[in-house]
Amino acid sequence: MRIAFLVAPEGVEEIELTEPWKAVLDAGWEPRLVSTEPGTVQAYDHLDKAGTHPVDDVLDSSAPSAGDFDALVLPGGVANPDALRVNEDAVAFTRGFFEAGKPVAAICHAPWTLVEADVLRGRTLTSWPSVATDIRNAGGTWVDEEVRVCRQAPATLVTSRKPDDLEAFCKALVDVFGG
Repeated sequence: MRIAFLVAPEGVEEIELTEPWKAVLDAGWEPRLVSTEPGTVQAYDHLDKAGTHPVDDVLDSSAPSAGDFDALVLPGGVANPDALRVNEDAVAFTRGFFEAGKPVAAICHAPWTLVEADVLRGRTLTSWPSVATDIRNAGGTWVDEEVRVCRQAPATLVTSRKPDDLEAFCKALVDVFGG
């Protein structure tokens, strides 16, 4: 299975990228780092620069698309999803997974991209608490839980609140993606 990890060129929370990435590798699947620009992405540990990671696939009007992958992971960080939500290619790419009925996992602030993709109506999910109002305004129901799996058709959505939830988040996304 090929799993897309969609991130902005700067601002992804390092551990929210690397821990799910490791879980995907451990499951025997192929993770691919997808971004809006070529080169590397700059990750952060909260507000401090952390590692850089090479981009595998660049979003543009011609490729890639949700059809090239089996599932999508949206890591958090504050700046990362805020940059993605204003990028038309990133929003369309994200929406494509829901339209194709492919599973998506999002942690922390990442549901901001889902809000912009208009895929939350009728769904129950969790996130960093400051995103709750945006989720409600987009038609979703916000809950304060370590991990939430919403199986509403057409696509299953796995969400968690914060880095402390990564163990449960990674287990749930592997279970959902593999099921």
